[in-house]
Amino acid sequence: MGTPAFACPALEALHQSGHDVIAVVTGQDKQIGRGRKIVPTDVASLAQKLQIKTIKPASLKDDELYETIKSLSPDLIVVIAFRILPKKLFSIPKLGAINIHGSLLPKYRGAAPINWALINGEKETGLSAFYLKKKVDTGDIIHNEKIAINNDDNFDSLYKKLSDLSAKFLLETIKQIESGATAPLVQNDSEASAAPKITAFDALIDFGFPAKNVQNFVRGMSSTPGAYSYFNGKKIKILSCEIVPDYQETDIKSGTGIRPGTIIRNKKKLQVQCANSAIEITQILPEGKKIMDGASFLNGSQPEIGEIFGELHKGNNIIE
Repeated sequence: MGTPAFACPALEALHQSGHDVIAVVTGQDKQIGRGRKIVPTDVASLAQKLQIKTIKPASLKDDELYETIKSLSPDLIVVIAFRILPKKLFSIPKLGAINIHGSLLPKYRGAAPINWALINGEKETGLSAFYLKKKVDTGDIIHNEKIAINNDDNFDSLYKKLSDLSAKFLLETIKQIESGATAPLVQNDSEASAAPKITAFDALIDFGFPAKNVQNFVRGMSSTPGAYSYFNGKKIKILSCEIVPDYQETDIKSGTGIRPGTIIRNKKKLQVQCANSAIEITQILPEGKKIMDGASFLNGSQPEIGEIFGELHKGNNIIE
């Protein structure tokens, strides 16, 4: 059971391992783009290629879905990047139902563990396999594996690393279950942290934080949904940035107390004030344009020192 590209390496590995993948459950086809073309999920596309029976329920609570899964008599249900299963469904298999989650549980329970690990500046993360329980991401842990988070990782790169790792990781988990050698660990709720779903609204940058926090926020949002601000009334996505080294507010001729979001350098480098620190924007996506580097933005928009990111002009009013 899965929907996005993240779940595909694990499905392909399981199919090639000799296990009998009797069905795939995934999301329904969707209309996308201006032409409203109907497109299947990434998992559905792969399942079709592998010639695996594919089920696309409108609701996981449908009696018809329950009867279909029950009639297939699965030994195990594997869930990766899917929806919350009702107990009625995950109680069907004789070996249980497991979930592969993109964090080291109990840290970062929820829909966006990769994003939040980056936003919070974590140095490591990983995958956790656990048995499903009624309460989301709280089941007993079968297996986990750590990986380092590099300084240049963003959401896209870390998503791919964990997705690629999930193929081997899933097979190792199933091997443990098959051998009966597992001793699942009960999660310590006192060590838990939340990773709630990220929306486009959540991606608004607050330059009032120190540069390191702003940089981590950009990393955690890049490229989807993309951390954003406003400049001259238009939405600007900032896809990557660096911390300005050895920065001091007193280096700026206007003195201390510079407002966060203020452009402090506009020659060759696009630098923006944060809390007692600054970032250099290295990759940016202006509204209605293509992705460009900071120098290209400077050449095209020609922002002045003292202009501010974060203002949305509306008539004669400024919304901050």
